[in-house]
Amino acid sequence: MKFDKILFLVVLLLSIFGLLMIYSSSSIWSEYKFGDSFHYLKYQSIFFIIGIILIFIMSKVDYKLYYKYSNIILIVSFILLVLVLIPGIGSIRNGSRSWFGIGSFGIQPSEFCKISLIIFTSKYLSKSSDFIKKYFKGIIPIILIKLLFFALIMLQPDLGTATIMFISIIAILFISGADMKFFIGGGILGILGVVGLIIIAPYRMDRITSFINPWKDPLGTGFQMIQSLYAIGPSGLLGTGYLNSIQKHFYLPEPQTDFIFSIILEEFGILGAIIVVGLFFLLLYRGIKISNKCSDSFGKYLSFGIIFQLIFQAIMNLSVVVGLIPVTGVTLPFLSYGGSSLLISMASIGIVLNISMNIGKDWGENM
Repeated sequence: MKFDKILFLVVLLLSIFGLLMIYSSSSIWSEYKFGDSFHYLKYQSIFFIIGIILIFIMSKVDYKLYYKYSNIILIVSFILLVLVLIPGIGSIRNGSRSWFGIGSFGIQPSEFCKISLIIFTSKYLSKSSDFIKKYFKGIIPIILIKLLFFALIMLQPDLGTATIMFISIIAILFISGADMKFFIGGGILGILGVVGLIIIAPYRMDRITSFINPWKDPLGTGFQMIQSLYAIGPSGLLGTGYLNSIQKHFYLPEPQTDFIFSIILEEFGILGAIIVVGLFFLLLYRGIKISNKCSDSFGKYLSFGIIFQLIFQAIMNLSVVVGLIPVTGVTLPFLSYGGSSLLISMASIGIVLNISMNIGKDWGENM
């Protein structure tokens, strides 16, 4: 199978449209905060160019190397997650100590953690089809490792990223043929765990209550959701037109990040939303097609895990924007402002493209 041009084109279209929307959504805020309406666009454009280079580099790197070095990749990810929690090393942004600050740039190690766990889990599950059916030798060890990383991310705290990581690994376990009893029991424990996390952190309960009734605290916890709904409500079929958003004028906070889809809906209406969602569906289709055609288990799990994670993150973001779930702080892949998210997402696509280029080749080649 050759380089999947359709998959690459989908990512390219989403990312370029993301640049256009980052400028539209952030120009007012950027002019006010930095005296430069192009501030966010400039930085995202740099990450976009680096990301395109990364896609081509990663598409040339034999994905079997990740199998060989998966343990090292996981250890590096673990060290980064520990270091970011240390005051003086990790920096706090939006209430979470989840960044390494380098000048005006910020690097989020939890983004790297998401892909490193997918690589490690894919190798772990590819050992044999019977291996995963054994609880104490198969499922339990990978769950314990996952819970360790989940705990480190929650210490930042970053429930949105931790949830994406957790669900993505569960999805890989599901397609690997793990016993359904595990998912039933795990689902019950997961619900209890979420309740516990809400109890120990009152601000999460505030998010729940503001989700149920944002008008209960319209100037506090419900403010962001209300402003998002104000953007979506009058959008209609075609929206107000590019650059004509009203909510970006200091109503919707930081509209270039988590709530960029609100501005897309406001300016391009239902038609614009359908196009964006359609591109994500095409991304899912091409990814699943590559996974199904892959002859080795590692490549199959790896490509599925990467695509599932991107799509699940997109679903979470869109669900927040339209008021289906509480605010999670999750960005929209390829569209929201954020260098770490864009670079890791593009590098991940590069890995999937390499898998597609190696379909039909023997597992032992180039090892």
